[in-house]
Amino acid sequence: MLQHLFSIRIYYEDTDLSGVVYHSNYLKFFERARTEMLRERGYELSDLFLKHNMQFVVYSAELEYLRPARLDQLLCIVTKVTEVRSASIRYNQSAYLGLENGILSCRANIRLACLDRDQHPRKLPNILSMEKK
Repeated sequence: MLQHLFSIRIYYEDTDLSGVVYHSNYLKFFERARTEMLRERGYELSDLFLKHNMQFVVYSAELEYLRPARLDQLLCIVTKVTEVRSASIRYNQSAYLGLENGILSCRANIRLACLDRDQHPRKLPNILSMEKK
């Protein structure tokens, strides 16, 4: 199973009045982690769109909020590819307070669909192998 680690610091703009990460911001953190996972494998989202006529959209997202993350804390986002279908990819993502084996703050099950420029389903191209490199 392909796995990626990404760290992010919690800034004031990420929090609510009480200094706790606002719930929808986890979606942004998870998006950044998935993007960096692709980038580290040699794929830029803009190139996939312009050169390969493909883009990813969130098809479904299920999140569980377990412990609050707060201002100035460091989150470690663990991203795992759990399923690759012909036109979609499923990820399990977890946000830990501190290190990878820290306290679990939030976890998500996110499925992305692959679309072409005209927003039609598109098969994942062979160039985008989700196998370990």
